[in-house]
Amino acid sequence: MISIDPKAQSERDNYKLLIGSIIPRPIAFVTTKSQDGVLNGAPFSYFNIVSSNPPMISLSIQRSGGELKDTARNIRDLQEFVVHIVDEQNVRQVNETAAKLPPNHSEIEIAGLTPVESTQVAVPGVAEAKIRMECVLEQALELGGTGSDGCDFIIGRIVQFHIQEDLYENGRIDARRLAAVSRLAGNHYARIGDIFTIERPQ
Repeated sequence: MISIDPKAQSERDNYKLLIGSIIPRPIAFVTTKSQDGVLNGAPFSYFNIVSSNPPMISLSIQRSGGELKDTARNIRDLQEFVVHIVDEQNVRQVNETAAKLPPNHSEIEIAGLTPVESTQVAVPGVAEAKIRMECVLEQALELGGTGSDGCDFIIGRIVQFHIQEDLYENGRIDARRLAAVSRLAGNHYARIGDIFTIERPQ
């Protein structure tokens, strides 16, 4: 067993251990709108559920050279965003949005994604996602100190779900039809593989 003190390593070395160990990670494709009205889109795999009552999700957005990324800045400014689940059909288009672009360029246009109006928030979603969740900002925290090692931890409260009809049955989501993909390390992704059941003890 190898034992490593994270303080003795660089941020990059710790990053590689984290993304290689904590797998698979669900991917949120997040749309936001700038104060100038530009529709921004970006994928994040530091993403998960916070609570079901009320329904809340979290995003951790690493800063770049100490600067807020467009997604974090837009969420802080307008207090609204839309989270989409990335699946086998849209993952290549979503990957295109990971390119570093100036704030006045829309990743949605570059990736050829189709904006669709939201019902509870002013930020559009994209039609190519089978599931999207309209969110309002619940809380934004600055974590990890200052400078390039900091991150913005965003908690969003879901105010509207949109689910493709053939995925939804008796209040549940069909995982196989959703065909969500997850993030591994490097350029690697994973599909839903074998599903097995273990009964929870009483």
